[in-house]
Amino acid sequence: MSQYEQIDLNKIATYSIAQRLSKVTIADFAKPYKAGASFQQFFDSLPEILVGADFKQLVRTVVQAYHHQQQMIAMMGAHVIKCGLSPLIIQLMEAGIIRCLALNGAGIIHDCEVANWGTTSEDVAEALQDGSFGMASETPAFINEALQFGQRHQLGLGEAVGQKIVQSNCQFQQLSVLAAGYRLKIPVTVHVAIGTDIIHQHGSSDGGAIGELSYRDFRIFAAQVAKLTAGSLVFNFGSAVILPEVFLKALSVARNLGYPAHGFVTANFDMIRHYRPQVNVVQRPTQTGGKGYYFIGHHEIMIPLLTAAILEAL
Repeated sequence: MSQYEQIDLNKIATYSIAQRLSKVTIADFAKPYKAGASFQQFFDSLPEILVGADFKQLVRTVVQAYHHQQQMIAMMGAHVIKCGLSPLIIQLMEAGIIRCLALNGAGIIHDCEVANWGTTSEDVAEALQDGSFGMASETPAFINEALQFGQRHQLGLGEAVGQKIVQSNCQFQQLSVLAAGYRLKIPVTVHVAIGTDIIHQHGSSDGGAIGELSYRDFRIFAAQVAKLTAGSLVFNFGSAVILPEVFLKALSVARNLGYPAHGFVTANFDMIRHYRPQVNVVQRPTQTGGKGYYFIGHHEIMIPLLTAAILEAL
């Protein structure tokens, strides 16, 4: 027998499980999938537990915001375009779900290459060995020409490139989110960090034009953020640093100017959990009301799922 004293568990107070509040009940369990079921039946079969419940609630919130004609903003890293998801983003724009789209600088690279040549995303590791990474001539020539035009006519960066894609009658412009924004009159803003994009490596680049148009896009984006009200939506698809930071500053501007940008819902979608989206998208903006969600999963699965769920619910 042990030489140490032991607690007497026979004296603990107990109660009936019938009196206990349980967070999980079988009514919330997933339903078995039936071959030939509709997407709506599949969606309804997801468990009403944890992220399953969050995802369903987010879709309901989107539908409600749509019917009340509330602001819905999407911020998007370039990887979403590289994953082949532009058709779905455009579909959400055309459906009136995305009413403002913000990109980082890399977004216009991939979008323009897709629109012009139907291909993008070079082998960086291989091309870096001999210094040929980012040195294709056509991409910077196309974009920098658009920026020069935009500077002359005082356009935003996204607007200038989108207009050029449309007016150049690019072969695959139906797959361009920039062209869709220009065609639908939906602001597509581009927020550039100098030195991060391949066009900055070329002599045709004009830092003054890039800065002027990207700064104009910040002001355009801030005006869109100022339209957020209780029940509005802000999505962030895969931008780990740039767009969460831009959003936080634009939100501060809107609130400083007295706009009622409180009580909205934010949803971050990414493959792993990052610090800035967690605090700058999910947590800080919703401290005074609203709700923030964080969904982990590959874009090429999660964004099609979200798109289908929203459009089916509408």
